[in-house]
Amino acid sequence: MNNEELRNIIITPTAAIEINKIRETNQIPESHALRIGLKDSGCCGVSYFLAFDEKPEETDTIIDSEGIKIYVDQQSLSQLKGATLEYVNGPQGCGFRLDNPNDDKSCNCDDGCCG
Repeated sequence: MNNEELRNIIITPTAAIEINKIRETNQIPESHALRIGLKDSGCCGVSYFLAFDEKPEETDTIIDSEGIKIYVDQQSLSQLKGATLEYVNGPQGCGFRLDNPNDDKSCNCDDGCCG
């Protein structure tokens, strides 16, 4: 992959500020990167996870966005192309939100349990 193809996960400036605040508050070393990945959520598709990780796995792709180093495993990377990690603060609370254009948000259940 070339560098342009690797820049497919974007962190907004506001999210980068919040990530750095979390890093500082929890005394997470600068050498740790943010790991972004997917977990199977059963019938409702996938859920996303964020964590700090000391070193990449052998097959991870390393991306830099807004000065934040990101580790992404190959399976997650293929499903996160074009995703944007943002930090939102609204009437329903605040937190990170991953806007993923590849997520069809459809439920595979007959009863529509995942809304």
